[in-house]
Amino acid sequence: MSLFLAALLIFFMRVTDQTLGTLRIVMLIRGRRLFAGTLGFFESLVWVLAAGQVLNNLDSPLKIVAFAGGFSAGTMLGGTVERWLALGDSLLQIVAPVESPPAAHALRAAGFGATVVNAEGMDGAVRITFTVIPRKRAHEVMRIVKSVNPAAYVTFEEISTPNLQLIKEQRRLIRK
Repeated sequence: MSLFLAALLIFFMRVTDQTLGTLRIVMLIRGRRLFAGTLGFFESLVWVLAAGQVLNNLDSPLKIVAFAGGFSAGTMLGGTVERWLALGDSLLQIVAPVESPPAAHALRAAGFGATVVNAEGMDGAVRITFTVIPRKRAHEVMRIVKSVNPAAYVTFEEISTPNLQLIKEQRRLIRK
């Protein structure tokens, strides 16, 4: 029974350290170095404790499998937590024929900025609408777009905004 509990502890330590590692990388990419460094400290602390349990008992296949299984589960959990947190902004691009209903008016009415560019597509004239949105609001924006123009082609891109403070100030002014 103590072997099973030790393996379970190793598994959960690996889930924890790998989840922290996934979030650390996301924070680093998002430019949050201090937070990433803090997560890295706890990630490595938990990893050393888990690895020590396995390396001191290499004759225990159950502990080795728990170590590897925790890594796998932690990777999946870290990705899920990152998606749930939805940090940062996305660039939304809407491509639709010029004669179809424009989504820009509805987006602006909902408090989102929208830039519209006319372009030429394979089948003729199209309208491309660009807007920068918080990732947390992606579902809301998709509902708006699909309610106005269900046939629109929509893409999202992860972005890094060097003038993030300007965008935050603009959002604050829009919400007033």
